[in-house]
Amino acid sequence: MVRCTIHRRLFSIYVAKLVFEWIKAQGGVAGIETLNRKKAALLYDYLDASSIFSSPVNKTDRSLTNVPFVTGSADLDALFIKEAEELHFENLKGHRSVGGMRASIYNAFPYEGVEALTTLMEKFVATHKGGEIHV
Repeated sequence: MVRCTIHRRLFSIYVAKLVFEWIKAQGGVAGIETLNRKKAALLYDYLDASSIFSSPVNKTDRSLTNVPFVTGSADLDALFIKEAEELHFENLKGHRSVGGMRASIYNAFPYEGVEALTTLMEKFVATHKGGEIHV
């Protein structure tokens, strides 16, 4: 029993070491903040300019790591989530009491992932203008 407890403690210390090294390699806390602001700006700028998607959150209250968004139609929201999941975009479904979608772009989520999401959203807009499918 003692051996198992020691290994668990050492493992958590080892994982913390790896996380701290990764943070340092990203430029420290300031580097992580800069990247998070860049990721959030990319997604919010897209949402603010989109003809279908929008953010239901006031600009002054927006999160850098959890970005909720909607289409304005529960049916389109469900269709977007379905199409996104088919392309392996996971966990975009919004909170059950709020609906819509939510992108969780936490510290380790790459900028390229946000680019891929906005590209997917652009393709969705191109094929679902006005709530109808266009090919």
